[in-house]
Amino acid sequence: MAAFPSVGRPRRPFLLAAAAAVAVLLHALARGADAQLSAGFYSSSCPTVHGVVRQVMSQAVLNDTRSGAAILRLFFHDCFVSGCDASLLLDDTPTTPGEKGAGPNAGGSTFGFDVIDNIKTQVEAACPGVVSCADILALATRDSVNLVSLGGPSWAVPLGRRDATVPNPADAAKLPGPDSDLAGLVAAFAAKGLTPRDLTALSGAHTVGMARCVHFRTHVYCDANVSPAFASQQRQACPSSGGDASLAPLDSVTPNEFDNGYYRGLMTGAGLMRSDQELFNNGQVDSLVRLYGTNPAAFSADFAASMIRLGNVGTLTAASGEIRIDCRKVNS
Repeated sequence: MAAFPSVGRPRRPFLLAAAAAVAVLLHALARGADAQLSAGFYSSSCPTVHGVVRQVMSQAVLNDTRSGAAILRLFFHDCFVSGCDASLLLDDTPTTPGEKGAGPNAGGSTFGFDVIDNIKTQVEAACPGVVSCADILALATRDSVNLVSLGGPSWAVPLGRRDATVPNPADAAKLPGPDSDLAGLVAAFAAKGLTPRDLTALSGAHTVGMARCVHFRTHVYCDANVSPAFASQQRQACPSSGGDASLAPLDSVTPNEFDNGYYRGLMTGAGLMRSDQELFNNGQVDSLVRLYGTNPAAFSADFAASMIRLGNVGTLTAASGEIRIDCRKVNS
């Protein structure tokens, strides 16, 4: 993570104790989140899976720093449809459209599928037919966060998911969009069993990654709750018409670090999209934004805990679903 606020450097014993306390909490969450998921699920059947995933993700982030944010986005967009079942990874077929072209996924806004393919190929070589694409995506997401600028939090990922055999493009089209208001965001997260605190913590994923002009134009040109200086800056790269594909960082404070800069930006009116700034707009989660913006340790702990809860949304286990051999298509 980036530097702590300038309030004096904590003593090392305090840091170690705090880290140990967070580790105990996250371990308990990983054990209790889903009775059929376990961080040690592959300890006997595929003990090398963690190393393989981390090695491929490390190389992917070195090759393209955007890879970490891309995998994180895939995980969110997968879990928010039918659950964390890798349905997003399925390609279109002549008879069944997939989720990749639906709603906010359209137009290439989700990428990184080749990274998951690479991981799957190497995992299959080591442990054929054992590890699901859903679990590979969950592990890759954890590692992508931890590998971004070598500063993001880590957590024990509960494993044992199985893969969906059909996509759900209709629900993918209903993913929360960049113009969502706070009430809509809270309702969407509640529908997945997630709280406003989860919403606020998980939105911190926008500390990395980019957004296209088409997704933030309305906010920087029309909304009153945006900093005039920030809006002016964004308009230079995002004209009032045209230039839809122009990119800007979601976190203008520290765009290449997984830290609490996103929240510090919100507190100054520098949320890039309307749905970002809605988190700090005299609403029910303002206090959480202030907490995370001034206490990076609180953000890291809550983000990791909320990622565990998100990863348990709508999982397929036991005899449900399948273990895909190719993440892009169901087994024949």
